[in-house]
Amino acid sequence: MAKLRALFMTTSVAAAVIAAVGMSDGARAAPVDDLGRDANQALQQLTQANPLAASLARKADAVLIFPKIIKAGLVFGGAYGEGVLKHGSKIEGYYNSFTGSWGFQAGAESYGYVVFLMTGKAVDYLHSSHGWEIGVGPTVVIVDEGVAKNLSSTTLQDDAYAFIFDQKGLMAGVSVEGTKISEIRNVPKGN
Repeated sequence: MAKLRALFMTTSVAAAVIAAVGMSDGARAAPVDDLGRDANQALQQLTQANPLAASLARKADAVLIFPKIIKAGLVFGGAYGEGVLKHGSKIEGYYNSFTGSWGFQAGAESYGYVVFLMTGKAVDYLHSSHGWEIGVGPTVVIVDEGVAKNLSSTTLQDDAYAFIFDQKGLMAGVSVEGTKISEIRNVPKGN
């Protein structure tokens, strides 16, 4: 009976990960207007709570905003969410974020993240990569409390800075390293 239960749980988790992978290949889960509104609210929440994020928002060439990522796992796991690329106040594209993982993990959580693209090089790479894996390509600095203490508007030298926020759930630790960001095609732009 224990072997049957373990097989069922493993199969269920594998099915969830496969479903998340399938969703990351261009499916639209959220209406465009809702996604834009949620992204604006998430960016506003982050910049009001974090002065460094507010400073980066003013200086960034563009901003990738993923207002809600859902992560779940039991040995094998996945995280998926959708977001927007904004240049100033204009939405220039719609993107999804997918991370697959394995190892000691159990539970579920949600969080949001924002990537401030500080250079034209970073923006160009996002457009030309057709699937940017964070950790490959332009340098992305994950800004946590320790990094934030040593950063100021005069010490900014990297291509991109990422902030993880609004973490809720039972899993310990969130990282965007290894996350694949892909454009969602066939979506009207300019909302």
